[in-house]
Amino acid sequence: MAKSAKAKEIPVDQLRWRCDPKSLKIKTTDDVKQTKEIIGQDRALRALRLGLEMKHPGYNVFVTGFSGTGRMTTIKRLLLEFQKKQIPLRDHCYVYNFLNSDQPILISLPAGQGIALQADMDNLIQEFLKNIPAVFESRRFKEERKRSMEFFQERQRSVLKDFEQKVKERGFEVIQVQVGPIMRPDIAPVFNGQPITFDQLDILVKEEKITKEQVEQMMKDRALLESQMELMLRELRNIEKKAKDSVNILSERFILPMVKESVNEIRRKYENEKLHGFLDQVQESAMSDLNRFRGTEEQTQQIPGVSPPQSEEDEFIEYRVNVVVDNSRTKGVPIVIETNPRFKNIFGTIEREVDRNGIWRTDFTLIKAGSLLRADGGFLVINALDALVEPGVWQTLKRTLRNGLLEIQSIETGIFGTSSAFKPEPIEIDVKVVMLGDAFIYFILYDQDDDFKKIFKVRADFDTEMPKQQQSIEKYVHFIKMICDDEKLKPFDQTGIAAVIEYGVRLAGRQNKLSTRFNIIADLIREANYWASKDDSSIVTLQHVNKAIDEHIERIKLWEDKTKEMILEGTLMIDTDGTVVGQVNGLSVLDVREYMFGIPSRITAKTSIGRAGIINIEREAAMSGPIHNKGVLIINGYLSGKYAHNKPLTMNASITFEQNYGGVDGDSASSTEIYAILSSLANVPLRQEISVTGSVNQNGEIQPIGGVNQKIEGFFDICKKRGLTGKQGVLIPHQNAKDLMLRHDVIEAVEKKLFHIYVIKTIDEGIELLTGLPAGKRLKDGSFEKDSIHYLVDQTLSRYAQHWKELLD
Repeated sequence: MAKSAKAKEIPVDQLRWRCDPKSLKIKTTDDVKQTKEIIGQDRALRALRLGLEMKHPGYNVFVTGFSGTGRMTTIKRLLLEFQKKQIPLRDHCYVYNFLNSDQPILISLPAGQGIALQADMDNLIQEFLKNIPAVFESRRFKEERKRSMEFFQERQRSVLKDFEQKVKERGFEVIQVQVGPIMRPDIAPVFNGQPITFDQLDILVKEEKITKEQVEQMMKDRALLESQMELMLRELRNIEKKAKDSVNILSERFILPMVKESVNEIRRKYENEKLHGFLDQVQESAMSDLNRFRGTEEQTQQIPGVSPPQSEEDEFIEYRVNVVVDNSRTKGVPIVIETNPRFKNIFGTIEREVDRNGIWRTDFTLIKAGSLLRADGGFLVINALDALVEPGVWQTLKRTLRNGLLEIQSIETGIFGTSSAFKPEPIEIDVKVVMLGDAFIYFILYDQDDDFKKIFKVRADFDTEMPKQQQSIEKYVHFIKMICDDEKLKPFDQTGIAAVIEYGVRLAGRQNKLSTRFNIIADLIREANYWASKDDSSIVTLQHVNKAIDEHIERIKLWEDKTKEMILEGTLMIDTDGTVVGQVNGLSVLDVREYMFGIPSRITAKTSIGRAGIINIEREAAMSGPIHNKGVLIINGYLSGKYAHNKPLTMNASITFEQNYGGVDGDSASSTEIYAILSSLANVPLRQEISVTGSVNQNGEIQPIGGVNQKIEGFFDICKKRGLTGKQGVLIPHQNAKDLMLRHDVIEAVEKKLFHIYVIKTIDEGIELLTGLPAGKRLKDGSFEKDSIHYLVDQTLSRYAQHWKELLD
């Protein structure tokens, strides 16, 4: 009969991968040339390059991965390559809309021309203020104006003289009468050479100096003259209007060439149709109100020693230019990293101010650009979580990227949706957005937002590990060199470098991998440098790196110490010697975010006759997670497949993690639970100095688990505190042998035969080690080898079935 396989003890040299310092072929990091190469993210780099180089819509990049994998550093370095490229950039300006002041006009010009246009328009205003009054004060203009005015004044005098003559012929005279605040002409009768009122005429009638009939005739003559006076006054107003028109024509004839030339000078410098249209409106506006450019004497007079009052509002604001984006000094592709992605910081805003009357107002000069517009033609980098939690940012960003149009709004309009009549012209933008987040955020957006997959077509996923190859080790050395040089740290010798590389392997959790969590590696380098300084050492060695690792763990292992303290005091009951039926030590990992540690857990099983099958006490108490529940169901499948070929399983088997108050999940204890059930059914005790971990399938094959190093070290610490006997050890899946990167004190104990680490492939191998009895193979008749574990279990289950049948009968 073939002999069954046995649990194998792992050789000492396989418990940890060691980096031979001599294999590095350097003495210190001073022998290494610094490089800024991106390490271990080839997949992410290819994705980033594709997204950044694609010119088609929607190829924005969403970067996922753990913090510390070099996402931002990689993006910055990669974008520097693009920054060197020369591309045509644009300046974006807003100007006044003479047709609708609530809709400022956008003018986009080649880079550098925006600020030049702003200066040219400011100079244009100064030219108008200087040259227009000069024309008005010129001798030729005054003479022409004087001749024109004299002509019309003569016409007015002639009309007035003719009317006064008619009035006089009829015995009346034109007088000026005060009517309220103004004087107006009136017609009064004349008696004895003096104008009198009609009230005075009534007195003269009573005195019989004139007759009543004469007065009535005067009234008729006065009515006729008044109607003729209205015609005369209308004629005077027409003459006055013609005089003004004549002056305006004269002003236009003298000033228009100067204004036109000044405007055309700007027009010739810029080839932009919208700008030319704006300049036409500027010219028309200036010519329509030339007097605004003429300063009065009162404005120019000053009291000595007293500054003239400053106007709060710009009198010529409609001629100004608001340059919202100035690329005159931008070299290469614009790259904007927005660290505070609030609404106004990304999309810009329309500011408001209080005028002299205490009223809120705004205009086109208060339009401000955000980072999205400043990145036009280039790249914008933002954090996904920061953008998502800011009100209004995500929806507005989607709309902008989808349409390629940026609408600058006030914060109230953008966030709260309040209406506003002030709407600047939208801006066509070409921006590549790189958003940093984790996989959780990415998949939520991908599943819940249909627009997301259309505008972020490229995902760059940063890995936390890379293959441990010679090239990767060399890159680690270059990384250590870079940190030392950039932060002025002490050089690392070959032992210190090797220790950092080994820590990278430990962090990755597999002997054939290196961690790419470079923020953690960089912290280790800094802290090792600190301890080297404490030792007054000129270089950082193996001892300093190990000291940094130990001190880091010591700072954050309070929870671990408290938990193990309760075990050593007996508060949490864990046996590390002797044998017990239906009881085994499982291994668990507790994750406290910045630190993981392993602790043993007592698992017990009690069996009896019944039909309940396996009773998962954690599940009944609602303390079991779905993966643990699945593991228990797999155990049921294993037992049925092993023992229920010729009889029903009439068994109750309650299993539990004793003194568990925080819930259980994961299936790494499923093999442990099988051992406890088999021990209870066979009534064979299990060794308590052996702790067990490993998942299992329905065929009884052991499957790998996570956190193997922490689990082994957790049980080792308890055994070491109580005293190593040489019999204690840990049983792990054979697949996890390649993941071992154990502490040096554990390896030393194994080397001295004080502690043992076994690997197994099946339940049979594990039960033999724990009981000292053979597992037992199935014979041709369906039974098991006599006095084996399976034989004893099968016998118990057969008795249970028989008793159950008898009870039913």
